[in-house]
Amino acid sequence: MAMIKSRKHAHTRFQQHMSAALAAMLLPVAAHAAEAAAAPEADQAQPQTLKEVQVNASRENDFKAERAASAKYTEKLVDTAQTLTVIKKELIEQQGATTLTEALRNTPGVGAFFLGENGNTNTGDAIYMRGFDASSSIYVDGVRDIGSISRDTFNIEQIDVLKGPAGTDNGRSSPTGSINLVSKQPKLENAYLGSATVGSGKQRRATADINTIIDADSGTAFRLNLLDQDSENPGRDMVKAKRWGVAPSVAFGLNGPTRVYLNYFHVKQDNVPDGGVLTIGLPGWTPPADIAAVPATATPAKSFAFMANAATVNPKNFYGSVLDHDNVKADMATVRVEHDFAGGARLVNTSRYGKTQQDYLLTAFMATNTNLAANTAATNPSDWTMLRTNLTTKDQENEILTNQTTLTADFTTGALKHTVVGGVELTHEKQTNYLYANRAPAATAGLPATSIYHPNPHTPITSAQVNLQRSGGRNDGTTNTQSVYLFDTIKFGEQWIFNGGVRVDHYNTTYNAIAVQAAATPQLIPVGTLVGSSIEASDNLVNGKLSALYKPTADSSVYALVASSKAPPGSANFALSAAANSAANPKFDPQETTNYELGSKLDLLGQKLSLSAALFRTEVKNEVEQDPVDAQYYQTGKKRVQGIELSVTGEILPKWLVSAGYVHQNTSVESGKVVTASGDNQLSYTPKQSFTAWTSYTLPFGLQIGGGARFSDKLARGTDGAVGTPQYANSYWVFDAMAAYPINKHVDLRLNVYNLADKEYVQAINKSGYRYTPGTPRSASLTANFKF
Repeated sequence: MAMIKSRKHAHTRFQQHMSAALAAMLLPVAAHAAEAAAAPEADQAQPQTLKEVQVNASRENDFKAERAASAKYTEKLVDTAQTLTVIKKELIEQQGATTLTEALRNTPGVGAFFLGENGNTNTGDAIYMRGFDASSSIYVDGVRDIGSISRDTFNIEQIDVLKGPAGTDNGRSSPTGSINLVSKQPKLENAYLGSATVGSGKQRRATADINTIIDADSGTAFRLNLLDQDSENPGRDMVKAKRWGVAPSVAFGLNGPTRVYLNYFHVKQDNVPDGGVLTIGLPGWTPPADIAAVPATATPAKSFAFMANAATVNPKNFYGSVLDHDNVKADMATVRVEHDFAGGARLVNTSRYGKTQQDYLLTAFMATNTNLAANTAATNPSDWTMLRTNLTTKDQENEILTNQTTLTADFTTGALKHTVVGGVELTHEKQTNYLYANRAPAATAGLPATSIYHPNPHTPITSAQVNLQRSGGRNDGTTNTQSVYLFDTIKFGEQWIFNGGVRVDHYNTTYNAIAVQAAATPQLIPVGTLVGSSIEASDNLVNGKLSALYKPTADSSVYALVASSKAPPGSANFALSAAANSAANPKFDPQETTNYELGSKLDLLGQKLSLSAALFRTEVKNEVEQDPVDAQYYQTGKKRVQGIELSVTGEILPKWLVSAGYVHQNTSVESGKVVTASGDNQLSYTPKQSFTAWTSYTLPFGLQIGGGARFSDKLARGTDGAVGTPQYANSYWVFDAMAAYPINKHVDLRLNVYNLADKEYVQAINKSGYRYTPGTPRSASLTANFKF
């Protein structure tokens, strides 16, 4: 497996592949440029009412969306002054994407690149976007959803990916954007859909989407989405994704001015987590320095000699145990009320209670020289074993209770047309982590060692070795937030659109840490006594955005944007700290982000195809850094991400669809310590270049063929002092293919083949470089879709 190669050669190959891919997709656009240029004039010649009917019929296709779902974005995407990608369910279904992480491959530079730190492994949707962790900026229908869960696509209508600070839209958030999942809602139609999938890795999955009209006169409809999946991983032993879900919803008044939606969502997951694979033998890996320095006459030196040319381990190897599990239960109840006033104003009120529980155990490992020295007498590499030193537990509960009220109104002042969106949001969020202790009498002996090259997860583990129980200690954090926001979109004539927005959040965070006193203290505290501490922080966060957009034609725009975002200490995990060397200390100011963006958008071919380009710069300051001289911590860190992003989405020709994107970004630490193991001045887990493309074409006799390509540049890992481990993962290309055919009007079959070239690559790497997640090898799935 190759991880580290010449940057020059990697970029040359990238340019060759991307040039070919872009040429194939954009050649028809050039051929039809004249038609696109003439289309607006033809439309303008039509009567206004006829023009609107024609546009509504032609704009929608399976890939291109006209608008984002949020009420805060009142304009079409072509008139929205920010990088905003909408991934529709039809594209997700074509690709056979079943999780949020898989669906996000349709926007470049967004993915799960970071495996974890030390022996810990990230769980749920650990998403990085433009250099920063965006896992705490995931929303469902505009409401934050922070549970550690791998989100499924069975109840998703579309995914809105906002890039750049979203503080004005959502409050505290990732410096580089947010992700909003839009749920399926009842409609006034009878539709009965279902699917069944089998595939590599013993994949078994079934879904149902049932929509029925209860009373057409009152506009009452019911929708039910169901999921059942029990699948292994085609590239990994033991790893398993088992889940089932149900999402009923009922709507009232769909044909009237007042609409009420009642939604419930429940999903249960019983997974086997993936702790990763040893990086031993991969390019960039060398024996640890202290091992290499052992005298040749010493027994350890003889034992470690093979490591200088150690072979790579099988990427399928599973180093955990039969104890490992990741059990998640999520519930979400939502009431949404919409009312259209006679004057054109619209009121939306959303109330939600959500709860996510996770019970997680991973037999983790770190391939340090200490662990590898378990069998110093074994000279044959195949006989080498490794200690599994960490039993990583996570017993976490997240709750959210929120009410959001938004009012949208249009009015005119002189020559200016205003669309104002104002709202109030009240939110209570709580996270509780229960602590565990190993009460086994022989716990100090640790778990049984396992083979490096032939691990056996079924090695017996007795209760004398492992007996994990709640210790009685816990950490819980609560944040209460009261927010008000106001946006004004001003249209001046037919060519100018200005937008300004401001949001004020008042938050109060309380963090309680309750620990178990392990031994008697001088104050004679008995063993097992609970001792605790409490920290509180509160403040006001003010964020804003301002943009100016010019429309050269009715279907194009050029814009400039500046926007901000702030994240106070402990905002991602509700954890505060009194330690002077912690970024979660409430004495520090909020992290501040400012985003600058210049862009252009263009709709072509009768508004069926969308092109966009954006230059962006994101500056993050108030990072907490340690001074190398006095070893004290100061809030002087500053980071920068800047680059260009291009995209094309929609229909090139009748029945020929495309979705593609490319991003080139330069990242740097402007002030503070370097964060990559290689010492390069860039941000970790952020590919410099990324490309993604998917296209499909339906032949006259019904056969649909499609395929896609993904490129990710080299991935620099973080640094924690590890020596001899790979400093970055190499760039890679992956190609997929799809074919679908309707058997009759009720049944169609779809075949998806992934990683056609069976490319071996690193999908994610941990901070120390001891472990990595292999990319999925060549695999396939066959899906039968039913509709009645």
